[in-house]
Amino acid sequence: MRKIVLSIAGVLIIILGIFLSKQIVDSKTRTKPRVEKVVKTVFTQTVTNGTVAIIVPANGNLTAKRRVELFAEVQGVFKKGNKLFKAGQPYSAGETIIRIDASEYYASVQSAKSNLYNLITSIMPDLRLDYPEVYPKWQAYLSNFDMDRTTPALPVMTTENEKYFISGRGIQTNYYNVKNLEQRLSKYTIKAPFSGILTEALVTEGSLVRSGQKLGEFINTDVYELEVAVSKTFSDLLKIGEVVNLVTLDRNKTYKGKVTRINGSVDQATQTIKAFIEVSDRDLKEGMYLEANLNAKQETNAIEIDRNLLMENDKIFVVRDTILDLIDVKPVYFSNKKVVLKEVPDGITIITKPVVGAYAGMLVKVYQGETAQNIEQ
Repeated sequence: MRKIVLSIAGVLIIILGIFLSKQIVDSKTRTKPRVEKVVKTVFTQTVTNGTVAIIVPANGNLTAKRRVELFAEVQGVFKKGNKLFKAGQPYSAGETIIRIDASEYYASVQSAKSNLYNLITSIMPDLRLDYPEVYPKWQAYLSNFDMDRTTPALPVMTTENEKYFISGRGIQTNYYNVKNLEQRLSKYTIKAPFSGILTEALVTEGSLVRSGQKLGEFINTDVYELEVAVSKTFSDLLKIGEVVNLVTLDRNKTYKGKVTRINGSVDQATQTIKAFIEVSDRDLKEGMYLEANLNAKQETNAIEIDRNLLMENDKIFVVRDTILDLIDVKPVYFSNKKVVLKEVPDGITIITKPVVGAYAGMLVKVYQGETAQNIEQ
């Protein structure tokens, strides 16, 4: 009897547990989460087509327009001058930069000049007797002959007899030998062809200089040139004499330059044309890196926008009644950050900042703050 009662009680407890569990499960109601529709805010501008100046960026390093590499044409010991032969040393036009010891060679030149003088002196008695009409000019030549100065040019010979007589005595041959020696003697001294500064010095005073040895480099610091490579697309748009804005790498200084030369050939490797921009300023130094903005063309009926707004290279997003849409455009010029577009209808509203996940038909909200403005070129 007791077992029967316990069995019935166990079954009742199990049934009661199942019933209570079902009640607990049914009492727990799940509410579906409410999905909120997010409408993104976009920045827009109204298009007004106009004239866009196409600026072609280029860059390069400055080089002196006038520069001279100094080479020795003779051999000798480099003599000390009035100024130290060091990089950064300025020289005026005509001032001696380099002097090479020419004592031995100078003696040879003086000996040759003395021989010429003696030779002319020896014919003077014959000239006086045979050609008295030309004697005075040769006498004047001897009177003006100075051993310490450059040999003067021979008198002009006016008659055939005079030419035969002078040539037969070997005077012309001796004269040109002397002039040749004097010309070589002048190579022992190198003078500044223009006012400038020594940028490279490869020898020092007292060292032996050999013929053909490079001694240094001398530049004029008044005018510099910037060599830039421009795409061949704009080769017919660049003009000589056009003013160009030049800026330093840190954008702290701006200079005005002028296009002076344009190369007539295209670089086959890069398909670019080299243009040379002349610039002058006391703050400029050779080797400085500058960026140039060349005014290549004025594109009419166009607008300029950021490159990251261009989709698939020929489409942009517009807003039509809070709905995004894509329209076809015609890009005419790309720069690093901007693109110039044509065939964009006037009055249409375009976005000015990229929208993540944007697609045609997307619902958006137009921002009405201060950044909304017209595009006017």
